[in-house]
Amino acid sequence: MLLLTWRAGNRVWRELKDLPLRAAVALGAAGPGQPPRSDQLFKAYGIVLPIGLFAWWAMPQITLVMTPSIDAWVVHRSPGPIRHGDLVSFLLSDPLAGPKPVNVTKYALCLPGDRIIMVEKPATLGRGWNGWYYCNGRLMGIAKPLSRSGKALDHWRPESPHIPDGMIFVGSRHPDGYDSRYYGPVAIERLTRMEKLL
Repeated sequence: MLLLTWRAGNRVWRELKDLPLRAAVALGAAGPGQPPRSDQLFKAYGIVLPIGLFAWWAMPQITLVMTPSIDAWVVHRSPGPIRHGDLVSFLLSDPLAGPKPVNVTKYALCLPGDRIIMVEKPATLGRGWNGWYYCNGRLMGIAKPLSRSGKALDHWRPESPHIPDGMIFVGSRHPDGYDSRYYGPVAIERLTRMEKLL
């Protein structure tokens, strides 16, 4: 074991020892052992640094949406009050979402004080009941009894006929979307208003 560690250390040292020479050649030196040309170095800095600074600034500003349930690929934070149909992003902690919390983007469909009704109807495919969700009389979506993989899903049952203060029902038109139909409304303080870029 000690011999393997010694050999690995020697190999790493040989690679690291030659790294400055290879970097000098990459930056325009005439060959190994020759000093790098400063004009090449400054050209590299002039190209790489602005791109790196822009990426450092821009990446926290945007979010890539990796779901077919939202009609957007790239969104960014947009301060202001949340209204019907706005995109919102939040951290979802749910066993179906995986062991770690995930950042999800949905639409704000039903706001505090809006009338919410859920009607259960027999599932058209298989056993169980579908939950039909209406906000102010308009159908928002249908909760299914089973996921696409066949896992049983519990749908949310409203305790009152109105969305509670400080909560928003989030979701999408996608029939297989995992949203408030299953985990209920989300607290407004957990939501960040987003705007579509692409």
